[in-house]
Amino acid sequence: MIHATGPFDVKLTPQDAGPVARMSIAKQYHGDLEATGEGQMLAAGTETKGSAGYVAIERVTGTLNGRTGSFVLQHHGIMDRGTPSLMVTIIPDSGTDELAGLKGKMEIKIEGGKHAYELEYSLGHE
Repeated sequence: MIHATGPFDVKLTPQDAGPVARMSIAKQYHGDLEATGEGQMLAAGTETKGSAGYVAIERVTGTLNGRTGSFVLQHHGIMDRGTPSLMVTIIPDSGTDELAGLKGKMEIKIEGGKHAYELEYSLGHE
């Protein structure tokens, strides 16, 4: 597996409010992944403090360790009374151009209000 790391900036813009909120996602990735991310998120909270969930689809376009193209991430996040669980997976066969055959998963870290990613991936031809 190949690793890529770096910081990213994210902006969430509410589209629909209510028990299930919809937001647009705009990201700027830096480091090993120099790219933009655009997507849609659905999120829902509960009456229990610290419990919520979200799903999202995000298209990432740019350069990954020198290879240009795009790919799609699927997010699945849960907060269980303050304990987070997050899975972000590259959708199989979503890679284009030099990223064709891309497979893997992303870990998102948030420390001190700053976002960072760790991407573990392989390319079908490597």
